[in-house]
This record gives sequence, structure tokens and C-alpha cells, in this order.
Amino acid sequence: MTIGQAIITILAVVLGTMVTRFLPFIIFPADKTPPAYIKYLGKVLPYAVIGLLVVYCLKDVSLFQGTHGIPETISIIGIIILHTWKRNTLLSIAAGTIMYMLLVQFVFV
Repeated sequence: MTIGQAIITILAVVLGTMVTRFLPFIIFPADKTPPAYIKYLGKVLPYAVIGLLVVYCLKDVSLFQGTHGIPETISIIGIIILHTWKRNTLLSIAAGTIMYMLLVQFVFV
């Protein structure tokens, strides 16, 4: 890749990022009420994304090979208990990731 191509690529990425960040504020200004379907999407999309991430993370787990999905199951149970107790999404994600990595690195080697 030449320097010119690299600069054009960087500019395209910057432009794409700026458009996706600023366009919602231009289309839906703060002093104007957004349409009902936008409010609906704002309520349901976070749950859909989390569900998609869970499915994606568990798609390669095999119950018949390796660790049989035990570290994943322990981590999921830990996340559910922690989130039910603390109701903090970021804490649940961080603790679940740390729990899973510790299990995979030190327990289920």
C-alpha cells in the first residue's frame, strides 16, 4: 500500500466513523421528539445485541470434546448470579470474562 492509498484509507475510515457518530444527532435533534419506532428500537436493540453476542460466544462450544463446556457454564452461572445481585452490566461482563479466563488458563488446562 502506498502512502497515498494509506491516507485515503484513513480518511475514508475517519469519514465513515464521523458520519455514523454524528448522523443520529443531525436526524434527531435534542429539541425534537423521535418517532415511536426509534424509541422502540432504543429499548429492544441492546437486549438483542447481548443475545447475539451470547450465541456467537457459545457457537463453538462442544459438549462432547475438550472441557465439555464446563468453564463456559460456570462463567454463565456466575454472571447470572452477579448480575441478579448487583444489577451492573459492566461489572457482570468484566467479572464473567475474568472468571472464564481464569478457569481456562488455570483450572481446565
